[in-house]
Amino acid sequence: MKKQTLFLKATLILLALPILAICLVGFPFLVMHTTEWALAWTLYGIGALLYSTAAAYFMALYQALKLLNLIDDNSAFSYDSVTALKKIKWSGLVIAGLYAISMPLLYIIAEHDDAPGVIIIGLVLGGAALVVSIFATVLQQLLTNAIAMKNENDLTI
Repeated sequence: MKKQTLFLKATLILLALPILAICLVGFPFLVMHTTEWALAWTLYGIGALLYSTAAAYFMALYQALKLLNLIDDNSAFSYDSVTALKKIKWSGLVIAGLYAISMPLLYIIAEHDDAPGVIIIGLVLGGAALVVSIFATVLQQLLTNAIAMKNENDLTI
């Protein structure tokens, strides 16, 4: 089991690297090289969106790493796992909500650059976060039921 969780932990780290690079290098580079004054104020809104979603994203990745550590310790069926899934759920909802709120800013950028794909990218990212949140909710409910059944069986003996 340790090999599979080690692979998943490495995957979580690889998922974190591109977002970290965008936050540390990509977006500041874009802001410094923006020459149009009309777009500059929307970039600050997009920056707030980017860094807010990055914080929620890293929180979800940390909770997933915590969940994998619980699996390694053979304590996957515990309330700590339920708490980690609950935090993943809320992180996904925060990301989806932020993208829903930022749609007017994405629309302004799409109109200015004549690129409707920006709106589609925002919808896909928000939708993916919503799907992750719903999946975490389902897993949280299943794990809560499994823990309750386990506790009931432990008391039956």
